[in-house]
Amino acid sequence: MILGIGNTLLSDEGAGIHALNLMKETFDARSDLTFLDGGTLSFSLACWIEECHHLIVFDAAELHAPPGTVKVFAGSDMDAYLGAAKRSAHEVGLMDLMDIARLTDHLPVNRALIGIQPQLMDWGMQPTENVGHALPEAVDQAATLLQLWAQPPLTDATPTAVQHRNTPPSESPKTGA
Repeated sequence: MILGIGNTLLSDEGAGIHALNLMKETFDARSDLTFLDGGTLSFSLACWIEECHHLIVFDAAELHAPPGTVKVFAGSDMDAYLGAAKRSAHEVGLMDLMDIARLTDHLPVNRALIGIQPQLMDWGMQPTENVGHALPEAVDQAATLLQLWAQPPLTDATPTAVQHRNTPPSESPKTGA
């Protein structure tokens, strides 16, 4: 599930929704993806989160970085980021939703927050220029996560898979026909 959160009436506050919409334009043909506009969050999203194994969340986030900076928090890094000092009302709500999923043993196996540093959180229907330019990068990061999560997990019993994945593409092993 791809979840965008934010308020599109408050310029960069809507970065998560704008990123969700951009990703949907690009990946809408994929039947294995669910796109959900979570708005400013509510506990009604808990059932959606409990049903998915892979969750990517786009949101404006305080990263203490220049406006438009994109940062990915995956797995336990997401949990730690959400559990640290509160940064916005969304992150508190998202933390609550993750806690509900954890308590009911439905925490998505793969989960990530893709945060975009806002510049302006004031009335406006469009993101600022810096945040607008960051949206494709956020979508690219989500696409990378989807590719990574689609690969089968590696085990000690599959050393050839490890060797193949660590081999640069130009040096990929040849396969015979």
